[in-house]
Amino acid sequence: MAAQPKLHYPNGRGRMESVRWVLAAAGVEFDEEFLETKEQLQKLQDGNHLLFQQVPMVEIDGMKLVQTRSILHYIADKHHLFGRDLKERTLIDMYVEGTLDLLELIIMHPFLKPDDQQKEVVNMAQKAIIRYFPVFEKVLRDHGQRFLVGNQLSLADIILLQTILALEEKIPNILSAFPHLQEFTVKISNIPTIKKFLEPGSKKKPPPDDIYVRTVYNIFMP
Repeated sequence: MAAQPKLHYPNGRGRMESVRWVLAAAGVEFDEEFLETKEQLQKLQDGNHLLFQQVPMVEIDGMKLVQTRSILHYIADKHHLFGRDLKERTLIDMYVEGTLDLLELIIMHPFLKPDDQQKEVVNMAQKAIIRYFPVFEKVLRDHGQRFLVGNQLSLADIILLQTILALEEKIPNILSAFPHLQEFTVKISNIPTIKKFLEPGSKKKPPPDDIYVRTVYNIFMP
């Protein structure tokens, strides 16, 4: 029996959270080895476990994968979450790339100076409402299907749901003008594997707190 994937990252969301989401959506159990010190990171680097000397890193199928998007693509493709043909894969990739641009703002938010954090919440809301959410609202409205691409669950649905829920933690009414996205959020959240991941006690990480921020600084700052 193949070993479970092992995730190497601090004990928090960051860029690894999308990987956790996709594994969970695929129904894949995984282990985690949390980085807590600079010495742990140095050990991985010195052992040639990190291709570009950085995490996230996922041990899976005898490989040590790095670069978040590459990890996501591998898992999605392996578990039939990356479309049926080249056209669907390209659509999924475009939607994911756009969503990850928005998600990156959320990931970096806790590391901003306190005076800048509220301004950035306003910026995130504006970008979501003006640039990103109208795209997905139109896609769902025009094809009338449950999922973004190919009428089946894909990486695009998973990353969009992750991003919506993370934004709702900061801006609860962020979807007020987007009825199709509201319906999408409810439906995707109730897919059994995703519903399980959203329940207490799962490996889904809570919003970043001061302890997580300090840990990240201690590990990665010179």
